[in-house]
Amino acid sequence: MIKQLTAAAFGALLTAQAVAADEIQINMSLIFQESELLTQELIKVTDKIRERTNGDVDIQVFPGGQLPTYKDNLEQVVNGADWIAVEDLTYVGDYVPDFGALAGPMLYDSYDEYLAMMDTDLVADLTAQAEEKGIKIINADYMFGFRHMITNKPIETPADLEGMKIRVPGSQIFISTLDAMGASPQAIPFTETYSGVQQGVVEGLEGSILTMYSTKIYEVANVMTMTKHFLGTVGIYISPSVWDKLTPEQQAIVEEEFAAGAESNTANLIKLDEEYRALLEEQGVTFVEADTAAFSELTASVYNEFPAWSEDIRAVIGAELEKIRGN
Repeated sequence: MIKQLTAAAFGALLTAQAVAADEIQINMSLIFQESELLTQELIKVTDKIRERTNGDVDIQVFPGGQLPTYKDNLEQVVNGADWIAVEDLTYVGDYVPDFGALAGPMLYDSYDEYLAMMDTDLVADLTAQAEEKGIKIINADYMFGFRHMITNKPIETPADLEGMKIRVPGSQIFISTLDAMGASPQAIPFTETYSGVQQGVVEGLEGSILTMYSTKIYEVANVMTMTKHFLGTVGIYISPSVWDKLTPEQQAIVEEEFAAGAESNTANLIKLDEEYRALLEEQGVTFVEADTAAFSELTASVYNEFPAWSEDIRAVIGAELEKIRGN
């Protein structure tokens, strides 16, 4: 009797080990805070994946830079870790340079245009190149809003921006873009921006509607000019070797849920843009439309400042956008 019980227990142990061997836990790292829309959408996605796979695909979300982010984030993927990186396209550009150009200045007029661009043969080819470099792009349809000019006067034309000291992140593409637009870009820490505007160290900054509201920067700069000079987007990246650990059914579930999450994120982003614009108007903020064609013409030169990008990449992307717009 004892031997039978021992054998049964041993069999149960083997079964449990077999089940455990089929489970995979993956860390997801992103810089966005837990309270932000994009993080909330990704938490819902991973919960749904966990539910639909009976816990066999367990993606743990680590927001707010708890784990490595930016370049170090994508390196985890390339090195084959059980890892998902959530970063903008410029970091894939370190491996497939032209991906960086898709996040370049003055490209998209609407969220729909960006989403349509992600469905082009151009992006499909770049995506295949990324996979050869060790980066499988599960989805690149996640957006977090357009960036605009936040100042104390309207910036309708390049002449209005000429020589103005504008705070930018310490990123070459931001510095080059604002310089091309006619501003004097100032790479200062974001934590110093409010006081910098207040004291006249800078005359404004660039950022999203949500940034303007959440930081109360409207207290010191109450005009937002809708330049749309950048669109904030991120992709969802995983190692092909980790992806291959999933069964075809699990892969389909993961792709379906990230696609559904992207759609939900876009719908909620549109709502938040409207809600926060109304809240900012209540605080006395004036919204102004910009001559985006004039700024677009000036920023075309930025695409020549990155030698790793294809020489004609701005024209290639522009041709795709013309098709999307039906021109």
